[in-house]
Amino acid sequence: MEQELDPSLPCSQRLLSAILAMEPSECLISHARECGGGSITEQVQQFIWHHCLSSPGDFHVPYLKNFLKKLIAQIEFDHGYVLDSLYELYALYMTSCKDDSLEKGDARVSKRISFLFPDGCSELQSCPHSRVLVFPLQCSRNMLEGGTGCSIWKPGLFLSEFILSHPELFSNKTCFEVGSGVGLIGLCLAHVKASKVILSDGDLSTLVNMKFNLEMNHLNVEAGMRQRNNDQNMVKCLYLPWESASVSQLQDIRADVVLGADVIYDPVYQPHLVRVLAILLNPMNLEFCRQHASYSKQAIMMIVTACQRKHRWRIFHMLSETLKLSTISCPWENRLILILWTLLIH
Repeated sequence: MEQELDPSLPCSQRLLSAILAMEPSECLISHARECGGGSITEQVQQFIWHHCLSSPGDFHVPYLKNFLKKLIAQIEFDHGYVLDSLYELYALYMTSCKDDSLEKGDARVSKRISFLFPDGCSELQSCPHSRVLVFPLQCSRNMLEGGTGCSIWKPGLFLSEFILSHPELFSNKTCFEVGSGVGLIGLCLAHVKASKVILSDGDLSTLVNMKFNLEMNHLNVEAGMRQRNNDQNMVKCLYLPWESASVSQLQDIRADVVLGADVIYDPVYQPHLVRVLAILLNPMNLEFCRQHASYSKQAIMMIVTACQRKHRWRIFHMLSETLKLSTISCPWENRLILILWTLLIH
């Protein structure tokens, strides 16, 4: 009998993380091939069975059914041996799970997003002993269904990785996020010990889902800015439509770091977003920082966006010209870009 695949191997962790995050079946099959040295071996199938399929209670069954169908088809196409347990489970899914369950609109599922810390990261404040950090999140099953705020987008994953990779930039800082969606970035900010985490969204259903995710990850939720609480596990959640956000409401935030991920998808909302960000970073609103030594002497804004659409760049130019900001861009994988704005307080 083949030796069991070591679950601590990086390739094994990537495969399991992809399944937990409900990545497309093609992605899972690619990871499975990597684990098997180019083919989906019996050893790899045993790993998938023991860690995902033998007790599917925590997984979305229609998703597993679709993955199992494509996995078996791929192994057969490659003239490999398929474990009997995989055939038997697929037969069970065929009789108990109807296809119409895949067609329901705005269905919510629980995904688990994993961050894998490589060797040499043990000194990082954000690195757990296991070197694997997992956040369960309720989100839309299909990013094309329901509100965009209940989906997980690649810019949000990148900004989350950036936060976990550079915890010193956010630790003991007041951090405010526009368009917080499922709340993943807020979870990362709380993990690296930001002194205050304030999340916001302009869609009420998204806000409800965000609060659910925060509580599912053992964080306490506080609504409104007027309340004051020193609980380290407390995250503030604000209903903040950009078009109607008041100056006083924004001035009361007093953030050291302002963040946003993929918030520039619709050109119609760009002027409103520019107004909100301008108020948050306007030097007139930072008089409080000058009078309190405990506040940072530099305001920072970090925005991550997909860079393939030209209209998304207009907002960067508008903000930089309006507030005379120092701008740094950091391309990533030729598809995403991290924009850093710094506003020095004299």
